Amino acid sequence: MTTEQSPALDNLLTESRSFPPQPEFAAAANATADWYSEADADREAFWAKQAERLHWDTPWTQVLDWSNAPFAKWFVGGKLNVAYNCVDRHVEAGHGDQVAIHWVGEPGDTRDITYAQLKDDVSKAANGLLSLGVTAGDRVAIQLQMIPEAIVAMLACARIGALHSVVFGGFSPSALRQRVDDADAKVVITSDGQYRRGKAAPMKANVDEALEGAGSVEKIVVVRRTGDDLEGDVPWSDGRDVWWHELVDAQPADHEPEAFDSEHPLYILYTSGTTGKPKGILHTSGGYLTQAAYTHNAVFDHKPGQDVYWCTADIGWVTGHSYIVYGPLANRATQVVYEGTPNTPHEGRHWEIIQKYKVSIYYTAPTLIRTFMKWGADIPAKYDLSSLRLLGSVGEPINPEAWMWFRENIGGGNAPIVDTWWQTETGAIMISPLPGVTHAKPGSAQQPLPGISAKVVDDTAAEVGRGGGGYLVLDKPWPSMLRGIWGDDQRFKDTYWSRFSEQGFYFAGDGAKYDNDGDVWLLGRVDDVMNVSGHRISTTEVESALVSHHTVAEAAVVGASDATTGQGIVAFVILRGDAAEAGDEAIQELRNHVAKEIGPIAKPRQIMVVPELPKTRSGKIMRRLLRDVAENREVGDVTTLADSTVMDQISKGLSSGSDD
Repeated sequence: MTTEQSPALDNLLTESRSFPPQPEFAAAANATADWYSEADADREAFWAKQAERLHWDTPWTQVLDWSNAPFAKWFVGGKLNVAYNCVDRHVEAGHGDQVAIHWVGEPGDTRDITYAQLKDDVSKAANGLLSLGVTAGDRVAIQLQMIPEAIVAMLACARIGALHSVVFGGFSPSALRQRVDDADAKVVITSDGQYRRGKAAPMKANVDEALEGAGSVEKIVVVRRTGDDLEGDVPWSDGRDVWWHELVDAQPADHEPEAFDSEHPLYILYTSGTTGKPKGILHTSGGYLTQAAYTHNAVFDHKPGQDVYWCTADIGWVTGHSYIVYGPLANRATQVVYEGTPNTPHEGRHWEIIQKYKVSIYYTAPTLIRTFMKWGADIPAKYDLSSLRLLGSVGEPINPEAWMWFRENIGGGNAPIVDTWWQTETGAIMISPLPGVTHAKPGSAQQPLPGISAKVVDDTAAEVGRGGGGYLVLDKPWPSMLRGIWGDDQRFKDTYWSRFSEQGFYFAGDGAKYDNDGDVWLLGRVDDVMNVSGHRISTTEVESALVSHHTVAEAAVVGASDATTGQGIVAFVILRGDAAEAGDEAIQELRNHVAKEIGPIAKPRQIMVVPELPKTRSGKIMRRLLRDVAENREVGDVTTLADSTVMDQISKGLSSGSDD
């Protein structure tokens, strides 16, 4: 069966715009075009060179052991301490006075933490955990908002060899309990409360509800954050609960970090399974830190002591682990960490922070970029964003028009944009433009990074040609790859390695295509592909076509059952702030616009204008719920939505769609 006869995915959308790197940026860039050929010539030597950027207490004897695939071992025999690499070595090198973290609280309070202070804080927290009986190999669950103690707690665990399992601060008690039980967590670290859009909301009370009867938990450590702003007393269990400040502040600031094996487990991070319980993704130390540090250096062109870096993710997600904690701190970054939402107390909060701290590297998600588009370009225009020299995008494919808006309105029309593809499971960025090297294309992640091997294949595992679409696979091991699913090796094999087991390819469910230049375009989950009259069409391409219309800020597309075509395309759109209410004519214009952009086959059967889209707290659109609406089914579980009322608003608007 050839790809041409049975394409895995139709390639409909084309993009001809291209932006070469600015000569002055290219001249000073960390990465060069030679890195690709160097890595191709000898992958293991390339990765060894990247690992040498770290401090190793004991050198490795073998770069890669792939003899027990799919369980990799990287930098075999090597020993290091992850926290030492992120903190102590910078202080020892004379950079103790450099600010590591500019922290900004939602209510407006701030803290600047130097590397010397961070070293003391992490050492004290490590001693505090040891005093509670936490030792190497134990698991510590952390459910905290974006406060410095969250980062300190993670590094303290790494310092003593305990595994951390960070649980997003907005998750429900039942979600926390699942993760605590699965990991057998000995200690849970949380806070009294957290600020949400100006109000203090309880956290400790929810944690208590979650942990009722949890057999593994011996201690709960509580950070005092909201204090008197929180209504009512913080629930307390004497003998089990301890205040962070009482535990940590009294500890000595001296702690000798122990070197651990390169394959010593660093953390478990749970990602939702399509069915059943969440999957505990396991990452280890040496290979993970090597790739997190390498990619942060190469992809963001980070210059230690010069740049001010800001990744807007939450530490509850892998982006926060790799590009707030481990990658940046290993590279001696000065970074902004912000506790609150982008519109508290106003919609210019991010730009105000960038202006104040002169942020030069800004890494955020397409869903937030489209939200900024919806709020209007006049808001960022009020602020001085001239310090920005590089922009990044993460979390899902970015629409070309959102990419262009980001470049023009935030990047001043010349800052390079790195559109990064990776996953919780990959641990670090895998596919991305290299700033200073790549001719950037709006919407394309472009090429696997030097040292990474990825390709797009059809059902038979044959690589598709240029212009072809299919399944995105990783065909060679990489240092920061997951080492399994916690406690379930079989599920690990079944989930990621069974689809192309004969070839030994890793496949996690993403579709992609090559354009005519051979650049990679991500097409979202293969599960989200629509089958319209025999054509397999990616929701991402239709969404991009809709967002390219001047009235549309954001769009989500699903396939709904259709007696004639198999599936019909149903679109949900949010209009830009300056767009009028969409009547029948405007809806018809949008349908025709899609047909013009990518062909009549992709013309939506129905378009609904909605005030919001159903998103998880990490910003991902839940198309499953939109399919329920499009097919007039009862809407499924909405507990993971950031705003559970969104589906009620959408359901009421169903009759406003257009058919012809």
